[in-house]
Amino acid sequence: MEIRPLLMCFALCVVYGSSKPTEKKERVHHDMPLSSKEHNDAENFDYDHGAFLGEETAKSFDDLTPEESKDRLGKIVDKIDDNQDGFVTETELKVWIKKAQKKYIYDNVERQWKDFDMNNNGVISWDEYKNNVIALDERRFKMADRNEDHIADKEEFTAFLHPEEYEHMKEIVVLETIEDIDKNGDGFIDLDEYIGDMYNHEDEMDEPEWVATEREQFSEFRDKNKDGKMDKEETMDWILPSDYDHAEAEAKHLFYESDANKDGKLTKEEILNKYDLFVGSQATDFGEALVRHDEF
Repeated sequence: MEIRPLLMCFALCVVYGSSKPTEKKERVHHDMPLSSKEHNDAENFDYDHGAFLGEETAKSFDDLTPEESKDRLGKIVDKIDDNQDGFVTETELKVWIKKAQKKYIYDNVERQWKDFDMNNNGVISWDEYKNNVIALDERRFKMADRNEDHIADKEEFTAFLHPEEYEHMKEIVVLETIEDIDKNGDGFIDLDEYIGDMYNHEDEMDEPEWVATEREQFSEFRDKNKDGKMDKEETMDWILPSDYDHAEAEAKHLFYESDANKDGKLTKEEILNKYDLFVGSQATDFGEALVRHDEF
């Protein structure tokens, strides 16, 4: 049973105390690229396939015929059309791409869901969860529980386990980070605390060059108001930077290529006419899984 899921690291790639003294602990969360392939539609649509389906899932499409691809794609389009009005908007397509890229998160939630939904009623109450956690988790659970009914549905539980992925949970990510680094308890992160969190200098005669660089980063960029410490806003800018939105850019690209009548929305026919862009002669076991299990 996965008892302590990602409490203080929540996918921020935190390297714990087992690190070598000269290794740098990383707390910054960046969105990953949508695909490892080069985005060059003049040669192939491999990048788009990986972005639209998730790179691992796209591999399972390779052996399907064009007819099978279109059939599977049509079923996926029905899932993307969230309000079931018969059209796919750019926003709906962006949401789909983000979910496809975060499949590993939803897989993790599924594994833990089975452990904590003790009565199999489709929600997790705090009472079901609290025996295995600490007080800090209750604060996060309450923030994830947006309707304040003291139980978490699957979306709320996902926000609880992966708060860095949800706008309304970013405050708790920042708060937990400050509490973890703030050794003097003043509610801020000063330079010594900032460096001390990244670098264990025991038994080291000289600091690595990157430590000096981080001192400069703190003074020049992290501490924006030059008061010698980072507050909540400055900490958020550090650990949750506003990155380039790859999913939004890909949604715009797919729209531009597929919206034949340029009315700002896609019909299923328009998408299927461009099936090679979305899935090629590939569709997916994943697409079947979506229909069977409603994973997304």
